[in-house]
Amino acid sequence: MDDPSTVFDAAFWTTSAAILVLLLLSAFFSGSETALTASSRAKLRVRADRGDPGAIAAVQLTEDSERLIGAILLGNNVVNILSASLATALFTRLLGSSGVAIATLVMTVLVLIFSEVMPKTYAISAPEAVATRVARPIRWVTLILSPIVAVVRLIVRGILGLFGLKTDPGSHMFSVHEEIAGALSIGHASGTVQKEDRDRLLGALDLGNRTVEEIMRHRSGIEMIDAALPAPQILDLVLSSPHTRLPVYRGERENVVGVVHAKDLLRAVNKAVREGADRAAVLEDFDIMAVAMKPYFVPDTTALDEQMREFLKRRTHFALVVDEYGSLRGLLTLEDILEEIVGEITDEHDTDADQTLMPNAQGDYSVDGGMTIRDLNRQLDWNLPDDEANTVAGLVIHMAQSIPEPGQVFSFHGYRFEVVTRRENRITRLRIRPLQPAGGTRD
Repeated sequence: MDDPSTVFDAAFWTTSAAILVLLLLSAFFSGSETALTASSRAKLRVRADRGDPGAIAAVQLTEDSERLIGAILLGNNVVNILSASLATALFTRLLGSSGVAIATLVMTVLVLIFSEVMPKTYAISAPEAVATRVARPIRWVTLILSPIVAVVRLIVRGILGLFGLKTDPGSHMFSVHEEIAGALSIGHASGTVQKEDRDRLLGALDLGNRTVEEIMRHRSGIEMIDAALPAPQILDLVLSSPHTRLPVYRGERENVVGVVHAKDLLRAVNKAVREGADRAAVLEDFDIMAVAMKPYFVPDTTALDEQMREFLKRRTHFALVVDEYGSLRGLLTLEDILEEIVGEITDEHDTDADQTLMPNAQGDYSVDGGMTIRDLNRQLDWNLPDDEANTVAGLVIHMAQSIPEPGQVFSFHGYRFEVVTRRENRITRLRIRPLQPAGGTRD
């Protein structure tokens, strides 16, 4: 061992100071990596829009995440390796050959605590605030190290290419919609987001992924008017209907020739009665097609967000849905699309009010067969799949691979389904309850 007067010389203190500076740089790189990768890009964007220069730099850096991570890792590894080398030389000088082991132990503890865990813990506690502070220094580091990072990226891509793996640095692992949906789910699970708020926001985000066919009223449930009926009978049908707009057909229900609005019909009838001498004759001669609007047909594959824009553009709320062959499939209104966001909308004239599902003593829910799986999931916070069918009855028929008889019971996807009533080939009422424990086999 060297004499203490020669050991603790200027070289010793210079090396010790260099190790300390390198540890601080390592902490800076570790905290910066955590802050810039864990921070919300949406929050950074809001700060950037307010003119925060640090947030602007952070947004720009995160646009190319591969380049950012490459520069930070390169800088972090360089300072860690250099600090370890200097510590080994220092402890070897102090303790001889045993200094290598001591240097490894000491540097492991120092790097782990002061250069990894502590800065990352601090960064994760306030990622956006830290990101705005470190973004501008890291931007300079990225610019300086960009040539080396570019070479490293080429080497990495070449090695991955040998194994048939391709990287796309311009794409993000998750879409914005998935990020928002995940945040809402986490918020609901933690109690910070109410179920109604989560459902509304998810419903709005999901409009682009759903089609008209999924929410339309099926043609079997559409109230229609035969154009050949006498005017008094048509007037009675319109007045007794809870709906404002009714399709008009001629000959067969597939042949829709117009859509009559109750207000237009009443205006026309009132005008004809006031101007005519013989009111009975006026009603007998009244032509429903004189007040009917031209029907608006839409394909059943149209996305809901696109259809909502079309409704607003055309200033209409009513469309008839047809398939690829032009056959009538159903009916869609703007209200149907809005209900996917805000939930069921009812008024004093609705006969089918919002179905408030309440369990019986056995825990069974009595559900209409025509209720959509999405509505059922939203009301009860269930997770029944709607990939193969839109309605609860359709799901049971799909899983059973037949049209069940009343009284038949099935268990799948963790729920028990009992067919209560059936009308011809349609399941009209079911009883459903979750299985405990969830199972997936048929009874």
